[in-house]
Amino acid sequence: MPEIDLPGVLLVDKPEGPTSHDVIQVARKALGVRRIGHTGTLDPFASGLLLLCVGRATRLAEYFHRLPKVYLARAVLGVETDTEDRTGQATIRSDEWRAVKREDIERAADSLRGEHEQVPPAFSAKKLAGRRAYEVARAGEAVELQARPVRVDALELRDLRLPEVEFMTEVSTGTYIRALARDLGRELGCGAHLSSLHRVSIGPFRALDAVSLADLGESRFPPEAALSAARALSWLPTRDLSDSEVEEIEHGRPIPNAGDTAGVDAPVAMVAGGRLVAVGRRDSEWLRPEKVFHEA
Repeated sequence: MPEIDLPGVLLVDKPEGPTSHDVIQVARKALGVRRIGHTGTLDPFASGLLLLCVGRATRLAEYFHRLPKVYLARAVLGVETDTEDRTGQATIRSDEWRAVKREDIERAADSLRGEHEQVPPAFSAKKLAGRRAYEVARAGEAVELQARPVRVDALELRDLRLPEVEFMTEVSTGTYIRALARDLGRELGCGAHLSSLHRVSIGPFRALDAVSLADLGESRFPPEAALSAARALSWLPTRDLSDSEVEEIEHGRPIPNAGDTAGVDAPVAMVAGGRLVAVGRRDSEWLRPEKVFHEA
């Protein structure tokens, strides 16, 4: 059995090709644990960081959704595809990319930074009248998805070898990098699609610290890749509990907030002796357990 604290979080560096579910299947076999979930998928053609929640830590997945994600991406100008990435069929072709200059790309990128409305890709898991959008698209039916608010905190040009453009971007959860490449191409007036995508990080977690899929299959984990539940939530505000407070929390009872009103109603990791006892929320007077993890 590999040395991983359960429940816990495993950082995996997914290669191009396998689905996120394929990675989970490898992890289940390596760990001998059936209950494994993720905090956000990657398309098969994409690579990079997946966070897997193992055992009872699957209950923690929602807290990681708020973390920003950083991607290194490459787009090809002059061609739009139906999937908005390299796996799709070309729908628009244009030679206008030949006139594009670096300053044009910088200007287009600047228009996409910050908070704005983004239309999700037609080939996405968004629901449309009770069906997944990709199911509707694959059936040859029209897909009209509503724009939704996203936040692009950074969008920096890294390399330019026309018609290819490489960029680094930091985005909020729910932002589609395929759609970002699409919109960049449309801002430039020539269209574009995503040709490669690598997720560099999710919040404080880095692909550089993750276990490769090959090593995962052999149950070999670098120490930075296998995190206890308490370590995995160390980026949250933390409350160290006394023995008496542990007893109260494990019985589902609130404890005094000790006057700490910073981040009211934000999640708080409640720990004792390096163990995650619960995740709670605080108001001006009380710290209330939301999800309790009894010691195995």
